[in-house]
Amino acid sequence: MKTILLATVITIGLCGQSASQSAGSVATGSVAPIGAYPVVPQLPGMGRPVDTAAVAARRRAVLKRIGSGTVLIPAGHERDIEQDYVQDNDFRQDNTFYYFTELETQDAVLLLTARGPDSLETVLFLPPRTPSQERWTGLRLGPDSVAVRLSGIATVLPLDSLDSRVHAARQPLYTPQGHGRGQRAADAASATLNVTPIVDSMRAVKDADEIARLRRAVDISVAGHVAAMRAARPGMYEYELEAALEAGFRRNGADRLGYPSIVGSGPNTTTLHYDVNRRRTENGDLVVIDAAAEWGQYTADVTRTFPVNGKFTPRQKAIYDLVLGAQQAAFDAVRPGITMRELDGIARKYMHEHSGNLCGERTCDDREYFNHGLGHPIGMDVHDVGISRPLEPGMVITLEPGIYLQAENLGVRIEDDVLVTAKGAEWLSAGAPRTTDAIERLMNGAGR
Repeated sequence: MKTILLATVITIGLCGQSASQSAGSVATGSVAPIGAYPVVPQLPGMGRPVDTAAVAARRRAVLKRIGSGTVLIPAGHERDIEQDYVQDNDFRQDNTFYYFTELETQDAVLLLTARGPDSLETVLFLPPRTPSQERWTGLRLGPDSVAVRLSGIATVLPLDSLDSRVHAARQPLYTPQGHGRGQRAADAASATLNVTPIVDSMRAVKDADEIARLRRAVDISVAGHVAAMRAARPGMYEYELEAALEAGFRRNGADRLGYPSIVGSGPNTTTLHYDVNRRRTENGDLVVIDAAAEWGQYTADVTRTFPVNGKFTPRQKAIYDLVLGAQQAAFDAVRPGITMRELDGIARKYMHEHSGNLCGERTCDDREYFNHGLGHPIGMDVHDVGISRPLEPGMVITLEPGIYLQAENLGVRIEDDVLVTAKGAEWLSAGAPRTTDAIERLMNGAGR
């Protein structure tokens, strides 16, 4: 479904247990949830500590790229829980604002000014706190010393002083296009330039803080997939498997879903973005689960295919092994400089050469059967920035080949998250079993 320069160390303590260990023991309380961290009560949202060194480095980097000028970045707005369809957390921070602050505060504005390589200024504008509203909304950050300490930004001012600062800002003025108050202030000052392409080019390669967040999101996602496999029985409804999956996410501290969970059985395995999840499974069905957790504003993207009864048929195993071989061929080719398009070609070449007559008169790489791309970058968006650029160390991508035979109600997709390294690649989601033997061992282990 819907990519690391190791510059900083994340300030929140990472749990060392494996995802599979956590999935089996979190419910008993014997192991801390994968996503556990020390909550900062004064911070809004998840209360997750800010990696002040990481965000300061990102702010310096963007100002270095523009050379001289001002960057204005508005925060996101809280949704209206009375008018909007709020089906999960009612507020998720704007990605660009989060990238430079790691704050989950609403209606703020970040102003960055570069007057030269040795003259950089950062100002955070915050609305005033309203205690009567906070009884409904929870704690908010205000323009005071608490915000200075927790954000690592030395200058924090009231939001009503923004307009005068923007009018006096150094030109040129950059802003993400189409944002509310900050955009209006920028528009009133002068014509603005779009900073989004610059930020996207930075976000494609993840720093150490981002990689740590992605690892945590992946581990939580793996725990959910393992829980769903262990829970599977013929006759279960797809939504029951979805419940087991997402309970595994939530027990391990997921902030939210990375995207709506896809749980398709039997004929639904051949629909790529099926997420109704209402069919009752039957003995002999395969199940495709494409689902992942978000943690720290970063999302994983993992897909597993398994037999609901815990045993692959020879036909299912043959198709599965072909998909797995194509994925492994692509993984073995991952290296700095290669492109996603080239990796797609490698996977299809493997399928073409190893299909035999598995897919009939045409080989299984045919667009009729493998009808989507091999993968994409992940990060704050499940389909993150950077898909068209050559891979670099620090990019995180998915590899997700699939074969979909609608006439047989047979679909297989395997998707893993992969970190590009200087020498090749690292599987991030290897904790979720990938081979048919490993899946069957898990599903038929003790307690089934």
